[in-house]
Amino acid sequence: MMWFRQIFTWWNGQTYGTRLLTWSRGELVGEDSQGNKYYQSRKDPQHRWVIYNGLAEASRIPPEWHGWMHKTVDTPPASAAYKPRSWEKPHMPNLTGSEHAYRPAGSLVTGTPRASTAGDYEAWKPE
Repeated sequence: MMWFRQIFTWWNGQTYGTRLLTWSRGELVGEDSQGNKYYQSRKDPQHRWVIYNGLAEASRIPPEWHGWMHKTVDTPPASAAYKPRSWEKPHMPNLTGSEHAYRPAGSLVTGTPRASTAGDYEAWKPE
């Protein structure tokens, strides 16, 4: 079943085409704490890609690698002494659709009533 996934699906990891491209033209740049591996082309270092360790979800790229992937910085965090800034939060995956997703008061899922408006709201009426 694994060979079937590698031929026909891209969201379960790399396909055979990506594996062949990575083997023939790719250069390993580094790996993050989640096991995602980052590559760049040997001929054109501006061509960059990631091989996810598990499900291919773009929000799994941590902030230090996000800058390199989007060409904001030229040096990858693996080669530079990357130190997170004081305002940077630790990486969290996209929680949308999970039980840990943000649900404000008034959401249909929480069952709490919506806060009433302050009275300064006036609905628009076409004239």
